[in-house]
Amino acid sequence: MELICQTSDILDNHSKGFEINGRLFFIVNKFGEFSAYKNSCPHLGIQLEMVPDQFLDSTHSLIQCSMHGALFRIEDGLCISGPCFDQKLKAVAIEVRENEIYLVD
Repeated sequence: MELICQTSDILDNHSKGFEINGRLFFIVNKFGEFSAYKNSCPHLGIQLEMVPDQFLDSTHSLIQCSMHGALFRIEDGLCISGPCFDQKLKAVAIEVRENEIYLVD
């Protein structure tokens, strides 16, 4: 396991992008629950964010692809709107321990 960050580094209802060993992914904090996904839209394989660390829509309730506006649920990465409807973001295994977030390989 590799330390990614402290839980306090990602504010509630916000997201943050990371690159570790060439792997691009992001983590979302929704009410203290952390979800991590590969930073790649299932539609075109492009990175989701246009502005660093901005992976969420304006309401901070869904993950949004900046290219086509596809919307994904935070809890499971399922696309609920857009060109990749019913496809999922690829989850990245993380573990939260004592206010630290680790990448699990």
